[in-house]
Amino acid sequence: MNASPVRLLQPRRLEAVRRSGLLDTGAEEPFDRLTRLACDLLDAPFGFVTVVDDRRSFWKSCVGTTASELADRQNTVGESFCQYVIEADDAVIIGDARLNPMTRDNPSIASMGVIAWAGFPVRSPDGEVLGTFCVVDGRPREWTAQQVRTLEVLAHAASGEVALRIKADEASRLALETRVLAETLQESLLPRELPGIPGLDTAAVYVAGGEGGEVLGDFYDVVYTPGGWAVFVGDVSGKGARAARTTALARYTLRASALRHTSPGVVLTELNAALRQWFAETSTTGFATVAYALVRPRGDDVAVRLCTAGHPPALLVRANGDVEQFGLPGTLLGGFARVTLRIDETVLRPGDTMLLYTDGITEARDRSRAMLDDVGLRAILGRATTATAAELVESVRDQALAYSDGSIRDDIAMVAIRVPPDFSASRSRSV
Repeated sequence: MNASPVRLLQPRRLEAVRRSGLLDTGAEEPFDRLTRLACDLLDAPFGFVTVVDDRRSFWKSCVGTTASELADRQNTVGESFCQYVIEADDAVIIGDARLNPMTRDNPSIASMGVIAWAGFPVRSPDGEVLGTFCVVDGRPREWTAQQVRTLEVLAHAASGEVALRIKADEASRLALETRVLAETLQESLLPRELPGIPGLDTAAVYVAGGEGGEVLGDFYDVVYTPGGWAVFVGDVSGKGARAARTTALARYTLRASALRHTSPGVVLTELNAALRQWFAETSTTGFATVAYALVRPRGDDVAVRLCTAGHPPALLVRANGDVEQFGLPGTLLGGFARVTLRIDETVLRPGDTMLLYTDGITEARDRSRAMLDDVGLRAILGRATTATAAELVESVRDQALAYSDGSIRDDIAMVAIRVPPDFSASRSRSV
């Protein structure tokens, strides 16, 4: 190493590594699936998920190597490129390690043939760097911006998988209430903070359904892509740990695919293939429904392309108070080798709002067991024409809970995208 390893030896980081329980453990499919996907998407021969203590870099997942025994799935810290990520507390992207002053003396260049290397931190739930998610090539590479973004998405997914494992293990060891585990796992499947789309007003709401003791399958996210902003809401069948893993798979697959494809239909087709493979590998059955929108702000309006797979259509709240259904549902995902999907297009103008939601809202029931249904939801939206995105989703949430006397059977997830009345001017200020 070129300097004293300050972050590498920090007691807090080393304790987080120990508590992760990942050192000297066997291969696990959730991590191997991510490294295989990284190698495929970045055309790299080697992929790793590493966990690094003060002496060695342990390969929790290693794709492209012949190492199978635990003793072979590691190298020393001095040989590992992961040391640079830990010290930087950030990604390290190297096109030719032989020419980089930081890495040119690393013995792995000769012993393992490492030439190009790109890696992001794998973090514990409290932010400590446990190791890296990285790809390696034996030839010089010029890593593209899209490849780096894809690697970052998959690294976040690996950190999410670590969080699922750590929180589950901690709950088991400490004999915590089942509800605590469910809430922790569910939080790890949702974005901590919704990214803002420049010039637009965005907000999301999630409410856990059932008794609160098991993870259900609703999720949402907003992702910047080369073709615009991907906004999606989904619902995975089942509950518990299996639903949590399926939800994590669906979310990171959508995020990774969104960076490579501008067609919502292609993105959902890739998710269908990933779900079918997952169900086959785990000898289970299931499905997911998703509403996926590509949002592209333009001069004075916002273009939207929407694809729904077995999911409720979006609802548009126009500035004049009209509430419109947008999108026709295609085939649900994960159940069939071939799916039929269509892409619908519309334009949002200043004062318009688009709501993506899961059916936990419309299936809320009152004491007589009558559902709120689409009519009830439209009525709520019709009274919120001038509401901000946050006010709208909070109003829908509060009125659905009031309708069901505070008890809902299924999760509620919503994302609202609103075009402010002064959209053209506000966007020019944000660009």
